[in-house]
Amino acid sequence: MKISVGQLSPSGVLEENLQVVRRIVARAKDSGAELVLFPEETMFTVRKIDGPLAPVVDRDWSTFVQQVSLLAAEFGIAIVAGGYEPSGEPQPYNTLVVVDGTGRILGTYRKIHLYDAFSYQESTRIKSGDVAAVPVFEIGGLKVGIMTCYDIRFPEMARRLAVAGADVVLVAAAWFKGDFKIDHWETLLKARAVENTVWVAAAGTSSTNTVGHSAILDPMGIPVDFLDDETEALVTVDVTRRRIDEVREFLPVLANRRIGTDVSA
Repeated sequence: MKISVGQLSPSGVLEENLQVVRRIVARAKDSGAELVLFPEETMFTVRKIDGPLAPVVDRDWSTFVQQVSLLAAEFGIAIVAGGYEPSGEPQPYNTLVVVDGTGRILGTYRKIHLYDAFSYQESTRIKSGDVAAVPVFEIGGLKVGIMTCYDIRFPEMARRLAVAGADVVLVAAAWFKGDFKIDHWETLLKARAVENTVWVAAAGTSSTNTVGHSAILDPMGIPVDFLDDETEALVTVDVTRRRIDEVREFLPVLANRRIGTDVSA
């Protein structure tokens, strides 16, 4: 299955961001992709929202999901994209929505690990999702696991997805700039791929605050294609089960595990 990763610089206006999404989806379809991954904050970036967040989320979430679904159906391509979902409280969820190529919503994932690090406190504005969630979906004959940004710093998250059968881990991010942050991002992507022998596809926003550097890595942690800091760009890679089987034949780390051998590990 060909997977595309779209990179963008979201504004605070839903309609503007949906126009960019449409352009990238059209390019992904032209490249032969069956699935396109978009970053965290594709709906809008909270840094450009003045005042309370919840009313804006209440207004825009359903429109965002509906338009993503319509785009998926129009182009016949599955889409995974990040936005903010009402929680019934002042803090919304940071949520990924997963839509198949018919426009059917397969499910959502609410970010578990909130970015309370490097002098930033995401938990002051966002509500954490259910820690029991194991977000794995079947798309194009492969099992696809998903996570959001800071989740990637927790190896147990990716391991949980791999044990649940994920062939590919999709990472939607808005990775903040800072000293060594690109090094951290690239190292973590490689580690999550090679320690679980899965493909990793990562989509990041690219803005004045975030690094971009979207990439697709094979189960040996080798970047097959990648971006720099482009504000609207796309990469597409043929992601195969055959490559997973090849790597696991000589690197059977999942089969060799002795600690945490259940799905919750």
